[in-house]
Amino acid sequence: MTNIHDERHFELTVNGERRQVVDGYPGESLLTVLRDRLGLTGAKGACEEGECGSCSVLLDGNLVCSCLVLAASATQSSVVTIEGLGGSTDVQTAFVECGAIQCGFCTPGLIMAATNLLERSTEPQTDEIREALAGNLCRCTGYGRIVEAVQTVVVQRSQGAS
Repeated sequence: MTNIHDERHFELTVNGERRQVVDGYPGESLLTVLRDRLGLTGAKGACEEGECGSCSVLLDGNLVCSCLVLAASATQSSVVTIEGLGGSTDVQTAFVECGAIQCGFCTPGLIMAATNLLERSTEPQTDEIREALAGNLCRCTGYGRIVEAVQTVVVQRSQGAS
């Protein structure tokens, strides 16, 4: 039987690197561990209920709200955060160029959702884009420019200009 105190130290694979989590608690969310224990503050904590998408990360290639995932349950998984996407990706560039960023709080989650969509579908239609982004709340933009940014990436990639 595992002693609960043994679970305070564990490892996560985050952005391709094994990271030590020291003094973690078995009930801590992945969001809390990413931000408070590993210093990866791109994923934002807002609703803490999986409703807003601001904490979205990729867990084994699937988009998840990191506030709903127990960090200790992700020890055998691969986590990719906004920081793990690297410098300025074509999705990030399109968000800037299309004016899809206003206050910026929701932007990391939206970029993660858009990136995940574009990994699954090379030519998503507008309805598919809207559905993929539906789990992310933005109070500033009205979503038109966000959808436009994703469509811009689709066009650029289809023309070979990524």
